[in-house]
Parts: sequence; structure tokens; C-alpha cells
Amino acid sequence: MNNNPIGVYDSGFGGLSVWRELHRALPDESLIYLGDGKNCPYGSLPAAQIRSLAEAAVRDLVQRGCKMVVVACNTATAAAISHLRERFPEIPIVGLEPAVKPACRMTKSRIVGVIATERSLQGEKFLTTLARYGEGVEVIKAVGRGWVEAVENNDEQNVRTEQLIREVVEPIIERGADVIVLGCTHYPFLRNVIERVIGNREVAVIDSGEAVEKRVESLLDEYGIRASAGCEPRMEFITYADEEYRNRLERKAMNSL
Repeated sequence: MNNNPIGVYDSGFGGLSVWRELHRALPDESLIYLGDGKNCPYGSLPAAQIRSLAEAAVRDLVQRGCKMVVVACNTATAAAISHLRERFPEIPIVGLEPAVKPACRMTKSRIVGVIATERSLQGEKFLTTLARYGEGVEVIKAVGRGWVEAVENNDEQNVRTEQLIREVVEPIIERGADVIVLGCTHYPFLRNVIERVIGNREVAVIDSGEAVEKRVESLLDEYGIRASAGCEPRMEFITYADEEYRNRLERKAMNSL
């Protein structure tokens, strides 16, 4: 048993979609959420800069006593996960990757769309997974330009946001995709708008949130570090931006439950 918190790290608000899954499935676990905010979005930053930012964030969470860290950012995972595991071998570190494997198994049309940041689509893990499971499947890769900013600014229901989503989603569907993968943790906050754009067309939308939660549960058991039953959990939200941003982080988290 270990009642220390689990750290959850993202460039900004997006990782709250993973935080939500963890909070629901693991009610006894304390969670510290670190949303950088100051350097968001990460999508087009150089890989070396992302590695540096991610290392600083994980070090901060380790120093705060976290027993595990979830890198709830596809871009940071793509650029830095191997580096982080080498730098912090004393704790399990969980990363994210677009849900390409289940998408390739689900598709009937043999066409799948993956929407992510530029850096995630260039990531070694994504390309390896695609090569392994994507045989015989056409994978349409697209960048959700402006999507992260829409979530950061609480503009999910904005008319302009729907237009940005339509510009990406419509061409993917027109090419025959019947599964769309949301390859960035910010994007699940746009799911309602994405599904509105899809309408009554038979297109599934999936993300990595549930798979990450299952991996966290597995590692808690493997390392014997679950919180004790009935433990009074604590929730903490921190950022490298200002207090107003931290307050918005916390509000968005509570409103997502």
C-alpha cells in the first residue's frame, strides 16, 4: 500500500480528460495534476525543448512525492517518454499514444483517421504501432489546428471551433473512414462537437483515456502501491502559468466529472 499521490502531467488542460478517467476509476487515489500552461501548446515545439519541459515537470511531481507519473500528453509522450523513464527509474511512468491498434481492429471500411499534433504524428511509437497494426488499413493523418487553443480558451462550443473541426473531420469521412482516433488529450473535450459534425454517419470516435486508466491500475498492482481502501484522497492542481490559469484548471476538472 502507498497513499502517496499519482502525478498527471500535460501541456495544459488536455490531460484533464485522463485525470477524469483516473478519478472515476480509482476513487481512493490522490492526484496531483500539473498543467504547464506557460508553454502550451507543445504540438509544434522542437523535440529537445519538449524533452526539457517534460523532464522539469516530472521532476517537480517526483519531488512532491508522486509514486507514479502519467504523462497525459501525446506530444510529450512522443518526444520524451524514453528519456523520462531513463531519468526517473525509481517510479513507473505511463505515456500515451494514439489508439491506432484498436482503431485498425475496429474498422470495417479499412480506412481510419488519426487526428493529432504534428509532433505526435512524427513520434517513433506512433509510427511503430502503425507499421505493426496498420497493414491493409489506410490511415489518414491530420493535425487538429486550433483545437488545443479552443480547449485552453474554453471555446469548445464556439462557432469558429466547429468550423475548425469540420475542416478536418469532413475530408476524413469523405475518404471513407469509419473510425476516427483522437490522438491528443485535449481533443476529447471537443467530442460533442465532433459527433455533431459526423451526424448520423456511421463513424466511431475513440481516444486513449480508458486504456491509460487500465494501464495505471495494472501498474499499481504490479508495484504494490495502491492507496489503502477508504483512504481520504486529495486533489491538487498546479501550473507554471498564473493563479487565474490554475483556477481555470481546477474548474474545468470539477466540471468534467
